[in-house]
Amino acid sequence: MRSVIEAITDELRRRKAAGEKTVEVSDEGLDALRRVVEARQPAAAAPASAEAPESRPAAGAATHAAPAPRHRAGAAPAPALRPPEFTLPEGDKAARWQALREIVLGNAVCKAHVRPGKKVVFGVGNLDARIMFVGEAPGADEEVQGEPFVGPAGQLLNRMIKATGLERGDVYIGNVMNWRPELPPRADGAQVGNREPNADEMAFCLPFLIGQIEIVSPAVVVALGATAARGLLGAHTFRSLGEVRGRWHDFNGRPLRVTYHPSYLLRKEQDGPVQSNRAKRAAWEDFLAVMERAGMPISDKQRNYFLR
Repeated sequence: MRSVIEAITDELRRRKAAGEKTVEVSDEGLDALRRVVEARQPAAAAPASAEAPESRPAAGAATHAAPAPRHRAGAAPAPALRPPEFTLPEGDKAARWQALREIVLGNAVCKAHVRPGKKVVFGVGNLDARIMFVGEAPGADEEVQGEPFVGPAGQLLNRMIKATGLERGDVYIGNVMNWRPELPPRADGAQVGNREPNADEMAFCLPFLIGQIEIVSPAVVVALGATAARGLLGAHTFRSLGEVRGRWHDFNGRPLRVTYHPSYLLRKEQDGPVQSNRAKRAAWEDFLAVMERAGMPISDKQRNYFLR
């Protein structure tokens, strides 16, 4: 049964990365899933321990909200997170960025969602970057290093950035979310796998990302994957990535381009060179549009990448 569940999970992740938000399940399939869930649930869930209620941050102040209660089996769902309110000091970009970084890393809600030994993740890069890349949330490698896109997907992103003629340090890279969305850990406390952040989580962290965008003031913002696109464009603005890829959008007065997440491109490599190059070419066409919008030169060699 475990292997079957893992296979289903892998397929759902593949479909999510491709931009699909819904799947059709027969009544028989739903009944089978219910039986599996019911068989795995304990007879009675232990009561959740009391936690401090969430407090509303003072308007206009760089305050830290109290930790929001986490959802446990048998407990009532946690209340919606209230987006933080904060002000940044006057000064140059570096001073404002450092102040925002300290606000985020010290935020009580962010810290409450990070497991012991892991880190809240804040954006990195050139504060004068013309291009800003935005992912959905940290993964296992990112919560260890406290930096976005440092795992395999980040290494592919680095190579794609280099193909434009830039280096990682020339752009700015951030996430909609500042912590790794939690899943029930194993007995040893380790979390296996990732989940898509929910609307409340993204709404809570979005002001921090908006602050970074305002400080950096990039010419173009690039959303990597469907989840990041929903965090920026709205959770109900589209159903599949194909609806928003390949054209320009507006985010707070800045041009926004949506493309595939690097992890999706890595998974497409398992489908063979034809499918892999097709997906990479589609993503590269988005990169070419971004380069053009950012005023970067494009060589004939660059225009012909993955056309084989």
